[in-house]
Amino acid sequence: MKTLFSHMQWDENHHDLFKRSRLIIVPLVNPAGMLLRTRSNGRGVDLMRNAPVEAVHSTWVPFVGGHNLGPFMAWFRGGGGVDGGKMEREAQALECLVREKVFPAKASISLDVHSGFGTVDRLWFPYAKSRDPFPSIAEMYKLNSLLDRTYPNHIYQVEPQSLNYTTHGDLWDYFYDEHRAMKQRSGIYLPMALELGSWLWVKKNPRQILSLLGAFNPVIGHRYKRILRRHLALLDFMARAASSHRGWSRVTPEERKEINEKALDRWYSGFIPEIPVVAAK
Repeated sequence: MKTLFSHMQWDENHHDLFKRSRLIIVPLVNPAGMLLRTRSNGRGVDLMRNAPVEAVHSTWVPFVGGHNLGPFMAWFRGGGGVDGGKMEREAQALECLVREKVFPAKASISLDVHSGFGTVDRLWFPYAKSRDPFPSIAEMYKLNSLLDRTYPNHIYQVEPQSLNYTTHGDLWDYFYDEHRAMKQRSGIYLPMALELGSWLWVKKNPRQILSLLGAFNPVIGHRYKRILRRHLALLDFMARAASSHRGWSRVTPEERKEINEKALDRWYSGFIPEIPVVAAK
């Protein structure tokens, strides 16, 4: 945000960018969790397991994919995933924002920043609930190809989340399916998560595993600064890709079949063989 505001003071290109697009920044969704230093909210509910979405395929790792045993254990789903109960207030607030600002747009990309998985920075896209191919796989493949061409030496591993594990109650699965179900939907929506490879920080400094935040955060000062600067190019790319979506996102019916085959081979080969992808109209 500081970088953006600095650009706006002198960079005419940035002013032109925001004549065509809107950038929405939500610095914090779970303030109680931040205060308590836990991934759950103040009621012990994991917001990323709280949507009314049931995993189609096995969650592989017990409990991590979401459970209803109670708030005494991490990854508790809460009422949002049980018998049509309401989502937590934080999740509802995010849903209202997405419905109001994202759904009406001609093209939208959302980027949810997470820490805590693996040693490589990953860009995950839906589904988390299923190992079936993502319905907008052609558009996602084109966005990935655009990233590869624009930044051929980028650090990100782009893939569906389900290649790693599946979960119940994923908010972005829920928002994406809501968008697809809209009768008057005219734009594309690509939700993504930047899953920071925070295990690398522990590998470089094993002692920080003893800290409450050390398993998921770069606690050493120079690593913290490195993380804050290394993703600026990605954030700028995403903003420009959404603003200039006409230059890359259009997929003709003839192209879609070919691109789907390439995407299936790239992300699902040996995982889900020859599953057809039916694109939403």
